[in-house]
Amino acid sequence: MRNFGEMLYQAKKRGPVTVSVAAAEDDDVLIAVAHAIKSGIAGAILVGDRDKINPLLEQLKFPITPEIMHEPDPVRAAQTAVDVVRAGDAQILMKGLVNSGDFMRAVLHHSRGLRSEYRLSHLAAFEVPRESRIAFMTDAGINIAPDLQGKKEILMNAIMAIRNMGFQVPNVAVISANEKVSDKMQSTVDAQNLVHMNRNGAFPPAIVEGPIAFDVAVSQEAAHHKGIESSISGKTDLFLMPNIETANVAYKMLTYWARAKTACLVLGATHPIVMTSRSDSAEAKLYSIAMAAATFAGADSASIKEPARIGKAV
Repeated sequence: MRNFGEMLYQAKKRGPVTVSVAAAEDDDVLIAVAHAIKSGIAGAILVGDRDKINPLLEQLKFPITPEIMHEPDPVRAAQTAVDVVRAGDAQILMKGLVNSGDFMRAVLHHSRGLRSEYRLSHLAAFEVPRESRIAFMTDAGINIAPDLQGKKEILMNAIMAIRNMGFQVPNVAVISANEKVSDKMQSTVDAQNLVHMNRNGAFPPAIVEGPIAFDVAVSQEAAHHKGIESSISGKTDLFLMPNIETANVAYKMLTYWARAKTACLVLGATHPIVMTSRSDSAEAKLYSIAMAAATFAGADSASIKEPARIGKAV
């Protein structure tokens, strides 16, 4: 998968999914949803304040007349949007104009949420200028300082997700500051343990190397200069970061400095969750919907409701 255009194609090939949008009265979210509908990857059920949503739909010349579930309170809108997914009327949950904490409380509700046996984690995708492929990074948004077990669960989520997107044997770099294992740097010890776990079959098929510094992971020239033999150098599909600070800084540097196009998901729930930032562009939100649709393992024409189910063409 070389770019987000190919991800959009992959999502379209899987068949359209239905997105349940919590507090949908957000122009960038609705722009993204409109493009997802036009691209043939999704339909939508909009949960929120109808009196605010309808003028935005008219202004945006929305491509269909969507189903709107009127709930002006953002907290209740989040729970209703989750209920829609739980009922099977949508396959993807998306955050709109609602506080992230309130949104996640609905996701994690003990009886009405989308809990699964997996840990929740954040997966970001990047299309970096002058690079020839999409690369993924975890976890820049949810787990602050995961221990070895936490990293194992985060890595499991990410490998499963990108394999669903078509990466049969992804190249995984477990990032640290250098390639030498030292008891003084816990991330190197964790990386070594994760590599051993992979060799013992703890994860779906993947090539896992670590500890490995970021320069070696992205550059064969850097690996050569450092005298490091690596089978994934310059070909890394997934970067497992040591903590949220490292991942968050890398995410924002790639986005704002390197001008990378981005998408992100929350993994580990029963369904993919699009939880983008208010500062993310409509384009990033569209790519996040495409990423969720491409990730959704059960997407097929027999199980997914067509966009026509949710609204008629304008």
